[in-house]
Amino acid sequence: MSKEEKKPLSGKTLFITGASRGIGLEIGKRAAADGANVVVAAKSESENPKLPGTIYTAAKEIEEAGGVALAVKCDVRNEDEIKAAIEEAVKTFGGIDILVNNASALSMTSTEKTELKRFRLMHEVNGAGSFFMAKHAIPHLRKAANPHILTMSPPLAQMSGKWLGPQLAYAMSKYSMSMVTMGLAAELAPDGIAANSLWPKTLIDTAAVRHLPGGEELVKHARSARIVADAAYHILTRSAKECSGKFFVDEDVLREAGINDLEQYAVVPGNELHADIFLD
Repeated sequence: MSKEEKKPLSGKTLFITGASRGIGLEIGKRAAADGANVVVAAKSESENPKLPGTIYTAAKEIEEAGGVALAVKCDVRNEDEIKAAIEEAVKTFGGIDILVNNASALSMTSTEKTELKRFRLMHEVNGAGSFFMAKHAIPHLRKAANPHILTMSPPLAQMSGKWLGPQLAYAMSKYSMSMVTMGLAAELAPDGIAANSLWPKTLIDTAAVRHLPGGEELVKHARSARIVADAAYHILTRSAKECSGKFFVDEDVLREAGINDLEQYAVVPGNELHADIFLD
């Protein structure tokens, strides 16, 4: 690539929720490699011994990867914080090109073991958070050259009792995120704003997974969050007008892009991989 040629996300502004660690951070770092502006939007302002990483440490990593970062405290359950974060992003970078709905709350519990507080948390963060983030980003995305909304949620076509039964409250909240994708794709088609979802084929090594019962052993059979970030990159660099309403799976996106060496993403190369939920 010549010096005159710009990388696809160079100068673009990505607003990523839940970007202080894990998949959100990796998507930010991948975009930063192109010279993107990345808004690190999350609740974590101070270190938590159980969940390492803050919006400030993430911003530092993104800038070290070649991007320009803005750390913004944003609890997606609070519409006022959403509006304030969006306004700060627009004031700092002049607009928003891409929204990544990555923030998510997880509780793999049966119906009888799910408390109302936990149920509300998952639905407020996952479904409502994605909806209201989109609501306040849309006016700015309309002004972007190739606007995308990418949500980390599973394919609706594979929704079944197999996946709803074992973790009903969590599954409901994740499928509500996918409904946001389907609805926005239809609603925003006249504006040329793409709305898609992305889900990993296998378990991903994240802090949330490590804190599940047996999580430290589980991640030995997982892939790193880089695979999701690389897949997200290949989606977000497509034409928004020609790519919307899709439910992508990470390894399918990469194979379509000609990337067949997926062993590079394994936490422990050679180990059998643990399939993720919500995919038959």
